[in-house]
Amino acid sequence: MLENAFILLFILITALAGFYLKLLSISGSLAAFIIGIAVGWGFGLHGLLVLGFFFASSSLWSKFKGKQKVKVEDKHEKGSRRDWQQVAANGGIAAIASLFYLAYPSSVWLMGFLISLSSANSDTWASEIGSLSKKPPLAIRTLKPAETGTSGAVSLLGTFAALAGASAIALIAFLLFDVTSFEALLILAFGFAGNVIDSLMGAYLQAIYKCNVCGAEVEKLNHCGKKTSLIGGKRIADNDFVNFFAGLASTVLGMLLYILMT
Repeated sequence: MLENAFILLFILITALAGFYLKLLSISGSLAAFIIGIAVGWGFGLHGLLVLGFFFASSSLWSKFKGKQKVKVEDKHEKGSRRDWQQVAANGGIAAIASLFYLAYPSSVWLMGFLISLSSANSDTWASEIGSLSKKPPLAIRTLKPAETGTSGAVSLLGTFAALAGASAIALIAFLLFDVTSFEALLILAFGFAGNVIDSLMGAYLQAIYKCNVCGAEVEKLNHCGKKTSLIGGKRIADNDFVNFFAGLASTVLGMLLYILMT
């Protein structure tokens, strides 16, 4: 009973702190609270520590050298303060895996939980750290230099950051949960794979708009006070859509391989 009360207090303080520090909007804080409850039910304090590490590290990197990222953020629909859609896109799969684990305890759902957060962490670190690269990224479709912050473009710094993000979750999983070295490698591999899938979806599926005032290519529905025009990708495939389904794909593939090999 005391442990449950502590977990609830931990989740509440984290969600409120996210709002107070302007890391989360009101809806983002509510979504973080709900996801935290699901993770706490399923995997207890250890699960919350993994989730908390992802949230804290991604928030830290999003604020790191924020002045250099102003131009990058101008291309995107949303800023560094996350709303419920962004929180759900990155933590929703982990919450679902937690609830399935609560109903049907199995190491398969634990792997799904850990891979989903490894994927989210890998992609977030790649985006936030990669945007600080001194060299412009290369667009996957054309292999030509693209503007920093362009979806579907990759840089060497961003790739190393993606590997580091996935490795961090794999290491924490190894320390906190009873996972083997092989399972930790799966968490790392499919976490990084989630970032790769995200980049491919960003290159070939994500919606790209053109500002009818300044001519900039952005991911916003409005720019320079006017509506933008869709020039590529699918209108439904915004950044949250891509993040969620890239994470889902890597998680499902990782779980299937885990089932086949154990």
